[in-house]
Amino acid sequence: MVAPPIPPATLVIFGATGDLTRRLLIPAIINLTRSGLVGDDLKILGVGIEPGDDASLVARLDSFLATLSDPILPETDEAWRRLRQRVSYLSGDFTQDPIFLEIKKHLTSCNAAFYFAVPPQFFGPLVEKLAAHGLTSEAEGCFRRIAIEKPFGTDLASARALNARILSNVTESQVYRLDHFLGKETVQNILTARFANMMIESLWNNNYIDHVQISAAEIVDVGTRGKFYDKTGALRDMIPNHLFQLLAMIAMEAPNGFGAEAIRTEKSKALSALRIYTPEEAASHAVRGAYTAGTLNGHEIAGFRETKDVSSDSKTETFVALKLYVDSWRWAGVPFYLRTGKALKARDTEVVITFQQVPFAQFRKTDVNRQLPPNKLVIQVQPDEGLSIEVSIKSPGLSVDTVPVSLDFRYADKFDISKMTGYESLLYDLFIGDQTLFQRADGIEAGWAAVQPFLDIWAKSSETPESYAPGSSGPSCADELIRRDGREWHELGESRHNHDGR
Repeated sequence: MVAPPIPPATLVIFGATGDLTRRLLIPAIINLTRSGLVGDDLKILGVGIEPGDDASLVARLDSFLATLSDPILPETDEAWRRLRQRVSYLSGDFTQDPIFLEIKKHLTSCNAAFYFAVPPQFFGPLVEKLAAHGLTSEAEGCFRRIAIEKPFGTDLASARALNARILSNVTESQVYRLDHFLGKETVQNILTARFANMMIESLWNNNYIDHVQISAAEIVDVGTRGKFYDKTGALRDMIPNHLFQLLAMIAMEAPNGFGAEAIRTEKSKALSALRIYTPEEAASHAVRGAYTAGTLNGHEIAGFRETKDVSSDSKTETFVALKLYVDSWRWAGVPFYLRTGKALKARDTEVVITFQQVPFAQFRKTDVNRQLPPNKLVIQVQPDEGLSIEVSIKSPGLSVDTVPVSLDFRYADKFDISKMTGYESLLYDLFIGDQTLFQRADGIEAGWAAVQPFLDIWAKSSETPESYAPGSSGPSCADELIRRDGREWHELGESRHNHDGR
């Protein structure tokens, strides 16, 4: 089915001079323009506190786009040459009324989407200002939508308060809570892989699956974001949003249709089924770590607690691992192990479905090793998007010996996705009004409810996170968390190395 082009609209970007706009939003819109999904009736209105005019914002964007590995230049790129003519800029304080009067004058189309590329403390006030000036009111046949980046709250109470504040001014159908992981092709393909393949979905339960691992490893350190990260930590930064969105797609039941609300309802139900731990349970089902000084990617880095703007006695974690349960009939007794961290050995976001061990009776009179490795389905989200199935086969020869092999599919082998930012599908869906890939209020709150016990016990604890070396797989306590169940973590970067070494 051919996707229709978006309707005439204005995209108003609050925080237009920031990194998100030039690095992801504008390149994504250029890609949509190249594909014919965005026409000359889309206008971009940037809003920021920095002084400037239309020409200054275009110049900023030109300068950045020219530095890309595959430069985007107005002289050679028709899509950008056309788009840049429809970029305008308003300078002003968006906590005050005058800027909203100017925005209203610039909305030549009745359709408008307001993108909050700003710090989270502005989310609530911005919605209130837009509503107070009538900018969120929808006339018949027109839309007014709000796109909000993460983090959406810092705990359960703040997430509930922010949802209440927003939904007292606009309807849920107007709110698009973004998680850029959901723009990844592989993440979107999880639902297709499950529900379009009977051989997969028929095994998708506790009768056949031993456990699930979800990892999001980064090779970068905190860098210049010490002030933000010391207040946030790995759990708040990654678990309730990115990793729980992956978990929801793995754990959800089949929707009764592929409409947005049907899918979002099942995802919210899966997150609501996450077991809420007592303080004692939370303490035994989670571990934390913080990287020390050392060598990372050939460069010497300071330890997290020696990073600029980080307290020397900080108790904030740069690594976290959790053991969770989804209390439903499908997943009863199946542990979900989640881990994420900075300054690790590989950039690797993946979901690993480990199936039950096979019965070995049929091999008792052969030379087969009785500890056959279990089958695994590895869903690689980044950096090399793809799927692989790990199975055992007979090696050549007269004896019955088995070897593990991987059946690999990589998107880059079949499709050209090298220039995609991951925001193309999110922005397109924002304009056409498809909320499938966006989080709903109840799903957000269910995620925070599941991690709140960990936040509570760590807030009261005097213990500092366990140290780990940069370039490692994380602290030893993470290995102990999974090994006490007789399991091992999937090696970070292993799927990528298998693919590179074929």
